[in-house]
Amino acid sequence: MKKLAVILLMVGIVSLAQTARTAEFTVSSPQLPANGRMAEAQVYNSFGCTGKNISPILMWQNAPEKTRSFAVTVYDPDAPTGSGWWHWLIFNIPTKVNMLPENAGNKEAGLAPAGSTQSRTDYGTPGYGGACPPAGDQPHRYIFTVFALDVDTLPLPENASAAMVGFNLNQHAIAKAQMTVHYSR
Repeated sequence: MKKLAVILLMVGIVSLAQTARTAEFTVSSPQLPANGRMAEAQVYNSFGCTGKNISPILMWQNAPEKTRSFAVTVYDPDAPTGSGWWHWLIFNIPTKVNMLPENAGNKEAGLAPAGSTQSRTDYGTPGYGGACPPAGDQPHRYIFTVFALDVDTLPLPENASAAMVGFNLNQHAIAKAQMTVHYSR
């Protein structure tokens, strides 16, 4: 009976250790309900849109052990451009960081992690550029992705194109955590 109890205890410990190692890499935001509607605070304030253009709080957890830095992107695959629309690209986020505060995408606010780089969005400027789909269009998907990378830094300038950033992210990604929200007007 003691041997059976010891075996069951050992199986339980191994199972817990495996669960801890395989916990899913996730991203969430208290301001963005997954698969819900984006709030007006995160909507762009130009191009006919009248939002506040404030990047949301983003939090991630369970990054792989070998992660050396993070990057965050926001992408709209439904934009009528033939190539989607990049709303935010921030990379070279240190591994000690597991969240971005509200308005970190506003370069003048100085809230982005030290050492991080925000590159040019499809609005033509670095930093967060909120949702602004064409009026009357179907709801667009806004995909927030946190990349766990195998390098400390990506050697890219602030004016790097979204395509160049995306190429580098996909070359160095060891895991991705995503959430999608929707917006239409």
